[in-house]
Amino acid sequence: MSALYFYDDARARQFEPFALTRPGSELRVGVSLIRRRWERATSLPSAGFISSRHLANFEEGNAPSALAPKSEIPAGSILVNTRCVIPLDLDLDRFDLLMCDGAACAVRLARGLPVSQFADGMTDLGSIQTSLGGRKIKGRWINEVWDLITTLGDQLTEDIPLRAKSLEATAKTSATTVGDNGIFVEEGAYIGPQVVLDATAGPILVRRGATVAPFTHLVGPISVGRDSQVLGDRVAISSIGDHCKVHGEMSNSVVLGHSNKTHTGFVGHSYLGRWVNLGALTTTSNLKNTYGPVQLWTPSGVRSTGQQFLGTFFGDHAKTGIGTMLSTGTVIGAGANVFGSQMPPKAVPPFAWGDREPYDTYDVARFLTVAERVMARRHVELGDKARKHLAEAHKRRWST
Repeated sequence: MSALYFYDDARARQFEPFALTRPGSELRVGVSLIRRRWERATSLPSAGFISSRHLANFEEGNAPSALAPKSEIPAGSILVNTRCVIPLDLDLDRFDLLMCDGAACAVRLARGLPVSQFADGMTDLGSIQTSLGGRKIKGRWINEVWDLITTLGDQLTEDIPLRAKSLEATAKTSATTVGDNGIFVEEGAYIGPQVVLDATAGPILVRRGATVAPFTHLVGPISVGRDSQVLGDRVAISSIGDHCKVHGEMSNSVVLGHSNKTHTGFVGHSYLGRWVNLGALTTTSNLKNTYGPVQLWTPSGVRSTGQQFLGTFFGDHAKTGIGTMLSTGTVIGAGANVFGSQMPPKAVPPFAWGDREPYDTYDVARFLTVAERVMARRHVELGDKARKHLAEAHKRRWST
């Protein structure tokens, strides 16, 4: 039987602070993980991914595992470039080669190929299958890590009506509703009194099990995931994953899942990985005083994003203390724990610990103990394989 395999090319492997701890297929874009978009479009299961070697023990829910370096991808498999984000209503039947904006995004393998061929991320999928010129499809390429934010509004506007249609999200609500772009509430969601749902600028989706507390103002386009809680204030143009808590003002941001922003504080044009916790009053700046383009640390150096608005990228398991203030274009590495009255630098290394530079390194045993405790509160087990994965990330942590 055919199956999906996901390939992080060299560019995707630079998408820090996320690439240290997860493959690109497990990033949330719009209302869905990239992997789930391809599963829905092809009706095929995911069987594995190819990425950096330090992700060999990645384990998370029903996500596929990394392929062993000496293994082979079977003939008939579909190999997908994870940087390509396809529409939710795309129906992909039989194909040999898919092209998006002139570049190959997926191929069906005519013969088995060794995983080692893709080890360095430099292989172009178009070099594998060139027959028939390929089928052209619509989609978006994530070329830079900040594209996860800059494309968010448009992606949500496209995604929400399509996702709502497949869910039959038609539950009635007593909330005050404004605008005509569509408000979709799935059966089993709770919308409290004195809630305003404003779909003037874009649609709104609230998934089953989600709670929108009294005096919350949701401004579309926005998606609230399953079993998440939005606990007040204005939240606009955001994608909130499953099992999250959000309170205080948030805009133009993504919360991957199992993360908390439970208290007051502004977060804008930011991306929170999984198992992130923001202390009370944590605030991100997303606009420079000069109104000029924001620069961002990347593994290849500090670069201009060309964006006027950009906040903070929080890696998996990152945590901030009470009152943390973050500058425009900040990167907080995976596992970092920063606190204190001094503003952190614009790039904080993974597993940093402390209230100012130079940071200590978070002891890996202590980190794993805390991670296990945090995950257990959400009834998620930190298994042996996941422990090895996080310990390897700790060894491979980058510096700024």
